[in-house]
Amino acid sequence: MHRALASVAALALLAGAAAAQPVQKDVAPADTFVPRDAQVIPLWPAGAPGAVGDSSVDRPGLTVFPAPADRATGAAAVIFPGGGYSHLATGKEGVAVAHWLNTLGVTAFVATYRLGPRYHYPAMIDDGLRAVRIARARAAEWKVDPHRIGVVGFSAGGHLASSVGTHYAGTQARVGASDTVSARPDFMVLVYPVVTMFDPLVHRGSRTSLLGTSPDSSMLRLFSNETQVTRETPPAFIVASSDDATVPVENSIHLYEALRTARVPVELHVYEAGRHGFGLAPGDPYLGGWIDLAGRWLARHGLARETR
Repeated sequence: MHRALASVAALALLAGAAAAQPVQKDVAPADTFVPRDAQVIPLWPAGAPGAVGDSSVDRPGLTVFPAPADRATGAAAVIFPGGGYSHLATGKEGVAVAHWLNTLGVTAFVATYRLGPRYHYPAMIDDGLRAVRIARARAAEWKVDPHRIGVVGFSAGGHLASSVGTHYAGTQARVGASDTVSARPDFMVLVYPVVTMFDPLVHRGSRTSLLGTSPDSSMLRLFSNETQVTRETPPAFIVASSDDATVPVENSIHLYEALRTARVPVELHVYEAGRHGFGLAPGDPYLGGWIDLAGRWLARHGLARETR
Protein backbone atom coordinates (compact mmCIF):
# COMPACT_ATOMS: atom_id res chain seq x y z
CA MET A 1 0.00 0.00 0.00
CA HIS A 2 1.22 3.47 -0.81
CA ARG A 3 1.07 6.07 1.95
CA ALA A 4 -2.28 7.81 1.52
CA LEU A 5 -2.57 11.57 1.55
CA ALA A 6 -4.67 12.68 4.50
CA SER A 7 -6.97 15.21 2.91
CA VAL A 8 -9.92 16.90 4.54
CA ALA A 9 -12.41 18.79 2.40
CA ALA A 10 -13.93 20.51 5.41
CA LEU A 11 -13.84 19.87 9.14
CA ALA A 12 -16.84 21.28 10.93
CA LEU A 13 -16.87 20.12 14.53
CA LEU A 14 -20.37 19.66 15.88
CA ALA A 15 -21.08 19.87 19.60
CA GLY A 16 -23.67 18.01 21.62
CA ALA A 17 -25.80 14.98 21.06
CA ALA A 18 -27.22 13.88 17.74
CA ALA A 19 -30.49 15.73 17.30
CA ALA A 20 -33.44 14.37 15.37
CA GLN A 21 -32.99 14.97 11.67
CA PRO A 22 -34.85 13.73 8.62
CA VAL A 23 -32.84 10.89 7.14
CA GLN A 24 -32.82 10.47 3.38
CA LYS A 25 -35.23 7.66 2.55
CA ASP A 26 -33.96 4.34 1.26
CA VAL A 27 -35.12 5.00 -2.27
CA ALA A 28 -32.77 2.83 -4.29
CA PRO A 29 -31.16 4.09 -7.49
CA ALA A 30 -32.12 2.39 -10.72
CA ASP A 31 -28.90 0.37 -10.71
CA THR A 32 -30.01 -2.14 -8.07
CA PHE A 33 -30.64 -5.10 -10.36
CA VAL A 34 -29.70 -8.48 -8.92
CA PRO A 35 -29.24 -11.12 -11.66
CA ARG A 36 -31.56 -14.11 -11.38
CA ASP A 37 -28.56 -16.42 -11.32
CA ALA A 38 -26.63 -14.42 -8.73
CA GLN A 39 -24.66 -16.65 -6.41
CA VAL A 40 -25.83 -16.41 -2.80
CA ILE A 41 -23.54 -17.95 -0.20
CA PRO A 42 -24.81 -18.71 3.31
CA LEU A 43 -22.37 -17.53 5.95
CA TRP A 44 -23.21 -20.46 8.19
CA PRO A 45 -24.40 -23.46 6.11
CA ALA A 46 -25.01 -25.55 9.22
CA GLY A 47 -26.77 -22.73 11.04
CA ALA A 48 -25.47 -19.52 12.58
CA PRO A 49 -24.04 -19.71 16.10
CA GLY A 50 -26.66 -18.59 18.58
CA ALA A 51 -29.45 -18.66 15.97
CA VAL A 52 -32.89 -18.26 17.51
CA GLY A 53 -34.80 -19.54 14.49
CA ASP A 54 -34.50 -20.69 10.89
CA SER A 55 -36.17 -17.90 8.92
CA SER A 56 -34.39 -15.65 6.43
CA VAL A 57 -33.40 -13.19 9.19
CA ASP A 58 -31.54 -16.01 10.94
CA ARG A 59 -29.55 -16.97 7.83
CA PRO A 60 -27.03 -14.26 6.91
CA GLY A 61 -25.26 -14.52 3.58
CA LEU A 62 -23.27 -12.99 0.75
CA THR A 63 -24.55 -12.18 -2.74
CA VAL A 64 -21.70 -12.25 -5.25
CA PHE A 65 -21.24 -9.61 -7.96
CA PRO A 66 -18.15 -10.65 -9.96
CA ALA A 67 -16.21 -7.93 -11.72
CA PRO A 68 -16.41 -8.06 -15.53
CA ALA A 69 -13.63 -10.29 -16.82
CA ASP A 70 -12.25 -7.56 -19.08
CA ARG A 71 -11.94 -5.10 -16.19
CA ALA A 72 -11.25 -7.29 -13.16
CA THR A 73 -8.29 -6.18 -11.06
CA GLY A 74 -8.33 -9.15 -8.71
CA ALA A 75 -9.49 -7.00 -5.80
CA ALA A 76 -12.76 -7.52 -3.93
CA ALA A 77 -14.85 -5.90 -1.22
CA VAL A 78 -17.46 -7.12 1.24
CA ILE A 79 -20.23 -4.51 1.48
CA PHE A 80 -22.12 -3.97 4.73
CA PRO A 81 -25.29 -1.88 4.17
CA GLY A 82 -26.45 0.36 6.99
CA GLY A 83 -29.71 0.50 8.89
CA GLY A 84 -28.95 1.07 12.56
CA TYR A 85 -28.30 -2.64 13.17
CA SER A 86 -32.09 -3.03 12.97
CA HIS A 87 -32.73 -3.17 9.20
CA LEU A 88 -30.64 -3.15 6.02
CA ALA A 89 -30.62 -0.51 3.27
CA THR A 90 -29.60 -3.21 0.82
CA GLY A 91 -30.65 -1.32 -2.31
CA LYS A 92 -28.80 1.97 -2.23
CA GLU A 93 -26.08 0.89 0.24
CA GLY A 94 -25.56 -2.63 -1.07
CA VAL A 95 -26.52 -3.64 -4.58
CA ALA A 96 -25.98 -0.19 -6.11
CA VAL A 97 -22.56 -0.07 -4.47
CA ALA A 98 -21.69 -3.49 -5.87
CA HIS A 99 -22.49 -2.32 -9.40
CA TRP A 100 -20.32 0.78 -8.87
CA LEU A 101 -17.40 -1.33 -7.63
CA ASN A 102 -17.78 -3.61 -10.65
CA THR A 103 -17.19 -0.60 -12.94
CA LEU A 104 -13.84 -0.19 -11.16
CA GLY A 105 -12.96 -3.84 -11.74
CA VAL A 106 -13.62 -4.84 -8.13
CA THR A 107 -15.61 -7.97 -7.31
CA ALA A 108 -18.27 -7.25 -4.68
CA PHE A 109 -20.03 -9.30 -2.03
CA VAL A 110 -23.18 -7.75 -0.55
CA ALA A 111 -23.58 -9.03 2.99
CA THR A 112 -26.71 -9.60 4.99
CA TYR A 113 -26.10 -9.90 8.71
CA ARG A 114 -28.20 -10.56 11.78
CA LEU A 115 -30.00 -7.61 13.35
CA GLY A 116 -31.53 -6.34 16.57
CA PRO A 117 -33.72 -6.57 18.47
CA ARG A 118 -33.79 -10.27 17.54
CA TYR A 119 -30.01 -10.44 17.91
CA HIS A 120 -27.34 -8.52 19.78
CA TYR A 121 -23.57 -8.85 20.10
CA PRO A 122 -21.79 -11.08 19.18
CA ALA A 123 -24.08 -12.09 16.29
CA MET A 124 -23.40 -9.09 14.03
CA ILE A 125 -19.66 -9.13 14.66
CA ASP A 126 -19.48 -12.90 14.09
CA ASP A 127 -21.28 -12.43 10.77
CA GLY A 128 -18.95 -9.63 9.67
CA LEU A 129 -15.80 -11.58 10.47
CA ARG A 130 -17.19 -14.69 8.83
CA ALA A 131 -18.08 -12.78 5.65
CA VAL A 132 -14.49 -11.66 5.12
CA ARG A 133 -13.11 -15.10 5.95
CA ILE A 134 -15.40 -16.77 3.41
CA ALA A 135 -14.49 -14.27 0.70
CA ARG A 136 -10.81 -14.90 1.40
CA ALA A 137 -11.00 -18.68 1.82
CA ARG A 138 -12.86 -19.07 -1.47
CA ALA A 139 -11.16 -16.24 -3.38
CA ALA A 140 -9.91 -18.50 -6.16
CA GLU A 141 -13.51 -19.27 -7.18
CA TRP A 142 -13.94 -15.64 -8.28
CA LYS A 143 -10.34 -15.07 -9.46
CA VAL A 144 -9.78 -12.74 -6.51
CA ASP A 145 -6.43 -12.09 -4.83
CA PRO A 146 -6.90 -13.12 -1.17
CA HIS A 147 -4.52 -10.34 -0.15
CA ARG A 148 -6.66 -7.61 -1.77
CA ILE A 149 -10.02 -8.05 -0.06
CA GLY A 150 -11.50 -5.09 1.80
CA VAL A 151 -14.71 -3.90 3.40
CA VAL A 152 -17.15 -1.12 2.50
CA GLY A 153 -19.69 0.03 5.06
CA PHE A 154 -22.40 2.66 5.41
CA SER A 155 -23.68 4.08 8.72
CA ALA A 156 -24.11 1.12 11.12
CA GLY A 157 -22.64 -1.01 8.34
CA GLY A 158 -19.64 1.29 8.62
CA HIS A 159 -19.43 0.38 12.29
CA LEU A 160 -19.51 -3.30 11.37
CA ALA A 161 -16.84 -2.73 8.70
CA SER A 162 -14.58 -0.84 11.11
CA SER A 163 -15.25 -3.50 13.77
CA VAL A 164 -13.98 -6.14 11.36
CA GLY A 165 -10.99 -3.87 10.69
CA THR A 166 -10.16 -3.52 14.39
CA HIS A 167 -11.39 -6.83 15.87
CA TYR A 168 -10.26 -9.21 13.12
CA ALA A 169 -8.11 -11.24 15.51
CA GLY A 170 -11.16 -12.26 17.55
CA THR A 171 -11.72 -15.93 18.12
CA GLN A 172 -15.51 -15.82 17.96
CA ALA A 173 -17.39 -18.53 16.11
CA ARG A 174 -14.57 -20.34 14.32
CA VAL A 175 -16.47 -23.40 13.16
CA GLY A 176 -14.91 -24.63 9.93
CA ALA A 177 -12.15 -24.51 7.35
CA SER A 178 -13.09 -21.00 6.21
CA ASP A 179 -12.30 -19.74 9.70
CA THR A 180 -8.65 -20.77 9.50
CA VAL A 181 -7.88 -17.76 7.30
CA SER A 182 -7.50 -14.18 8.50
CA ALA A 183 -10.52 -11.91 8.81
CA ARG A 184 -8.35 -8.78 8.49
CA PRO A 185 -9.57 -6.67 5.57
CA ASP A 186 -6.89 -5.17 3.36
CA PHE A 187 -8.68 -1.81 3.14
CA MET A 188 -11.78 -0.03 4.44
CA VAL A 189 -14.17 2.39 2.75
CA LEU A 190 -16.42 3.93 5.41
CA VAL A 191 -19.34 6.17 4.49
CA TYR A 192 -20.97 8.31 7.21
CA PRO A 193 -19.97 5.53 9.63
CA VAL A 194 -21.12 4.96 13.17
CA VAL A 195 -17.83 4.65 15.07
CA THR A 196 -18.21 5.45 18.76
CA MET A 197 -20.51 3.88 21.35
CA PHE A 198 -20.03 6.73 23.83
CA ASP A 199 -22.43 9.58 24.49
CA PRO A 200 -22.95 12.24 23.28
CA LEU A 201 -21.79 11.26 19.77
CA VAL A 202 -23.19 7.74 19.57
CA HIS A 203 -26.07 6.80 17.32
CA ARG A 204 -28.16 5.40 20.14
CA GLY A 205 -30.33 3.15 18.00
CA SER A 206 -27.25 1.37 16.65
CA ARG A 207 -25.83 0.99 20.15
CA THR A 208 -29.04 -0.47 21.54
CA SER A 209 -29.41 -2.91 18.64
CA LEU A 210 -25.79 -4.04 18.95
CA LEU A 211 -25.17 -4.01 22.71
CA GLY A 212 -28.61 -3.92 24.30
CA THR A 213 -30.13 -1.31 26.59
CA SER A 214 -27.58 -1.37 29.42
CA PRO A 215 -24.09 -2.14 28.11
CA ASP A 216 -21.27 -1.81 30.62
CA SER A 217 -18.38 0.60 30.13
CA SER A 218 -15.99 -2.11 28.96
CA MET A 219 -18.29 -3.03 26.07
CA LEU A 220 -18.80 0.61 25.17
CA ARG A 221 -15.06 1.06 24.90
CA LEU A 222 -14.48 -2.23 23.10
CA PHE A 223 -16.84 -1.23 20.29
CA SER A 224 -15.91 2.43 20.17
CA ASN A 225 -13.64 1.63 17.29
CA GLU A 226 -11.68 4.87 17.47
CA THR A 227 -10.19 3.40 20.69
CA GLN A 228 -9.25 0.10 19.04
CA VAL A 229 -6.97 1.33 16.25
CA THR A 230 -3.42 -0.07 16.04
CA ARG A 231 -0.62 0.16 13.51
CA GLU A 232 -2.05 -3.00 11.93
CA THR A 233 -5.50 -1.52 11.27
CA PRO A 234 -6.16 -1.48 7.50
CA PRO A 235 -5.86 1.71 5.42
CA ALA A 236 -9.10 3.65 5.21
CA PHE A 237 -11.05 6.05 3.02
CA ILE A 238 -13.74 7.89 5.02
CA VAL A 239 -16.50 10.21 3.81
CA ALA A 240 -19.12 12.10 5.81
CA SER A 241 -21.03 15.39 5.87
CA SER A 242 -20.78 18.24 8.35
CA ASP A 243 -24.54 18.60 8.70
CA ASP A 244 -25.19 14.96 9.64
CA ALA A 245 -27.26 15.16 12.81
CA THR A 246 -28.02 11.44 12.83
CA VAL A 247 -24.43 10.22 13.08
CA PRO A 248 -22.34 13.28 14.00
CA VAL A 249 -19.32 13.90 11.83
CA GLU A 250 -17.05 13.56 14.88
CA ASN A 251 -17.48 9.80 14.50
CA SER A 252 -15.50 10.03 11.26
CA ILE A 253 -13.12 12.71 12.50
CA HIS A 254 -12.13 10.84 15.65
CA LEU A 255 -11.51 7.66 13.69
CA TYR A 256 -9.41 9.62 11.20
CA GLU A 257 -7.38 11.11 14.05
CA ALA A 258 -6.83 7.69 15.63
CA LEU A 259 -5.69 6.19 12.32
CA ARG A 260 -3.39 9.10 11.63
CA THR A 261 -1.88 8.88 15.13
CA ALA A 262 -1.24 5.17 14.55
CA ARG A 263 0.39 6.00 11.19
CA VAL A 264 -2.22 4.06 9.25
CA PRO A 265 -2.79 5.42 5.73
CA VAL A 266 -6.10 7.31 5.80
CA GLU A 267 -8.00 9.80 3.68
CA LEU A 268 -10.99 11.76 4.98
CA HIS A 269 -13.48 13.86 3.01
CA VAL A 270 -16.11 15.86 4.86
CA TYR A 271 -18.78 17.57 2.77
CA GLU A 272 -20.35 20.81 3.89
CA ALA A 273 -23.84 19.45 3.25
CA GLY A 274 -25.33 16.03 2.66
CA ARG A 275 -27.01 15.00 5.91
CA HIS A 276 -27.24 11.26 6.52
CA GLY A 277 -27.95 8.35 4.22
CA PHE A 278 -26.98 9.74 0.82
CA GLY A 279 -25.55 6.47 -0.48
CA LEU A 280 -23.90 6.99 -3.85
CA ALA A 281 -25.82 10.29 -4.13
CA PRO A 282 -27.00 9.67 -7.70
CA GLY A 283 -28.06 12.83 -9.50
CA ASP A 284 -26.13 15.11 -7.14
CA PRO A 285 -22.94 16.20 -8.93
CA TYR A 286 -21.59 17.78 -5.72
CA LEU A 287 -22.16 15.05 -3.18
CA GLY A 288 -21.93 12.24 -5.70
CA GLY A 289 -18.34 13.23 -6.36
CA TRP A 290 -17.28 11.13 -3.40
CA ILE A 291 -17.36 7.96 -5.49
CA ASP A 292 -14.84 9.49 -7.91
CA LEU A 293 -12.57 10.34 -4.98
CA ALA A 294 -12.97 6.84 -3.57
CA GLY A 295 -12.30 5.30 -6.98
CA ARG A 296 -9.07 7.27 -7.31
CA TRP A 297 -8.04 6.24 -3.79
CA LEU A 298 -8.66 2.59 -4.61
CA ALA A 299 -6.73 2.98 -7.87
CA ARG A 300 -3.87 4.67 -6.01
CA HIS A 301 -3.61 1.58 -3.84
CA GLY A 302 -3.62 -0.72 -6.86
CA LEU A 303 -7.11 -2.05 -6.19
CA ALA A 304 -9.27 -0.49 -8.91
CA ARG A 305 -9.30 0.88 -12.42
CA GLU A 306 -10.05 4.58 -12.72
CA THR A 307 -13.14 5.23 -14.81
CA ARG A 308 -12.27 8.77 -15.81
